[in-house]
Amino acid sequence: MNDAFGHPQSVVVLGGTSDIAQRVVTLLAAERCRSVVLAGRDPVTLEDAAVGLRRSVARVEAVPFDAATTENVDKTVMQCFEAAAEAVDVVIVAVGELGFQEMDEADPDRTAQMITVNFTWPAAALSAVAAHLKRQGHGRIVVLSSVAGYRVRRSNYIYGSAKAGLDGFAQGLGEALRGTGVTVHVVRPGFVRTKMTAGRPPAPFAVGPERVASDIVHGLERGQVVIWSPGVLKWVFSTLRLLPPALWRRLPG
Repeated sequence: MNDAFGHPQSVVVLGGTSDIAQRVVTLLAAERCRSVVLAGRDPVTLEDAAVGLRRSVARVEAVPFDAATTENVDKTVMQCFEAAAEAVDVVIVAVGELGFQEMDEADPDRTAQMITVNFTWPAAALSAVAAHLKRQGHGRIVVLSSVAGYRVRRSNYIYGSAKAGLDGFAQGLGEALRGTGVTVHVVRPGFVRTKMTAGRPPAPFAVGPERVASDIVHGLERGQVVIWSPGVLKWVFSTLRLLPPALWRRLPG
């Protein structure tokens, strides 16, 4: 349950090795968060992240799962809520894989995996998370989407289309949860300098994960349903979305 000042006391992160999600948790830890569950694919990396958090958070647990398969989504979410050992205030869904467009589009199995990791698994997890939080009667869900899904481009249409699906699903879920005490917050970062983008040329308005984390925390404090990071991208992409296809195609990738 949030403390008397509205600060989250218990957080679950699906995609616990995400650089952005880890920075968010670090900021929340400074506001007296006392329980964090990190869920992700790599147990070693998860435990490394957990060790760092235990310096400032009383209870930190790690739950392994693989987003490449949707067979045990509900079980994974259940394990996370049980590991929290108290009511969960915030669930961060930061599951995703950027992939390599040319390689992915040439391989149907890779295409399927990209869609599963970036849309199908997170969407199924969101349904399970929503059910748990509705039973609690409160909670906030933070979904890491991307500006890549706002208007899909040829240069990364597999990743972009998956994020577009997740973005729409999260917004629809938020509407379905109105009046339940549970809210959904969609985050649309631009290019973020993280391990996922390492070695790739930065796009305009590139930022570090610390900036995105700060925007997320401030957005939650203000109750923003959609959080752009950096904020200028809201106006940039609102304009770009109106470009005719012929001009859209000519923009640099």
